[in-house]
Amino acid sequence: MRSFEIPPGVVAPDDYEPLARERLSPQAWAYYAGGVADETTIGWNREAFARLKLASRVLTAFESGGTGVTLFGQHFEHPILLAPAAHHALAVPEGELATVVGAGGAKAGMVVSTESDFTLEEIAQAARQSSRPSLWFQLYIQHDRGFTAELVKRAEAAGYGALVVTVDAPIHSLRNREQRAGYKPTKLSQHPNLRGLHTSHVAEAALGESLMFRGFLDVATRWADIAWLRSLTSLPILLKGILNPEDAETAIRHGVDGIIVSNHGGRVLDTVPASIEALPAVARRIAGRVPVLMDGGIRRGTDVLKALALGASAVLVGRPYLYGLAVAGPAGVAHVLHLLRCELEIAMVLTGCATLDEIGPQVIWQPEAPGETQ
Repeated sequence: MRSFEIPPGVVAPDDYEPLARERLSPQAWAYYAGGVADETTIGWNREAFARLKLASRVLTAFESGGTGVTLFGQHFEHPILLAPAAHHALAVPEGELATVVGAGGAKAGMVVSTESDFTLEEIAQAARQSSRPSLWFQLYIQHDRGFTAELVKRAEAAGYGALVVTVDAPIHSLRNREQRAGYKPTKLSQHPNLRGLHTSHVAEAALGESLMFRGFLDVATRWADIAWLRSLTSLPILLKGILNPEDAETAIRHGVDGIIVSNHGGRVLDTVPASIEALPAVARRIAGRVPVLMDGGIRRGTDVLKALALGASAVLVGRPYLYGLAVAGPAGVAHVLHLLRCELEIAMVLTGCATLDEIGPQVIWQPEAPGETQ
């Protein structure tokens, strides 16, 4: 692995974004930074965090504390994981092999994408040779269920600790920024993890014909497939892409071990609510029966604190670490995670929380009700 350096003046996760734009091709930038349609939800993800105010506390006694969390029997030093994202090689040629080194350096868990630029086995091997970060595997259930079953077996054999099933993207949305930049999506069969997968079922719609209803959706994932997947493996299964409490309840009925509240970073359906807005209702419905995680719009340690206060056990970050990867390789990934963890710890102290278990709704400032006085 070649050496990388963190540029001077980078002191916050967002400092990497303009530097990444300078280094990435227009097509790669459109893929990483862009979303679906008008990208309204991308903006809402950030704005919703900004609207939440924190309630500070003073003179709290801290004799001990920490940011450790246990999820599905696995210990993490902090509750910030790398979200699954495809095509890390658009940032640096080493792709996910560099990312996993950065994750290990920051003692962070990493969710490896089905559509990674290196095989899941190569990434697991790179993890074993570095600081051994905890790896989970993000799974798109393929139209070929037999191929999917083999993919699950491969993840188990490679030592992945959980399956993260993305359920909110049964179709490829029209991402106008990518289209304008000329970005060409990689064919499924060309992804290293999906070599050998046939795609003859996908029909090409002519202008004026239906794009959705020409044989594609008849092989899309359904709830029955989640039950089938549960029967295949003993690994913990999380569903990623839940915004509706009813879907969260249905997931539990199908044997799911965890929920990730997510709007896919605003990349699937525009004008759905911010993930942090959807989190409280899902967390209330789940009521602690399984861990609830969230992603979408995390840019500061205070964002992590707010998500934990509203019911999340942990969060996942996406674009910030990709920008760090593009600018400074594994050092950039580790630096982004280090900054987020440091900011989280500072925010915990200033809101009177020594451990993650102490973070709750009380850290979110609420205006005094009319007529209420002390």
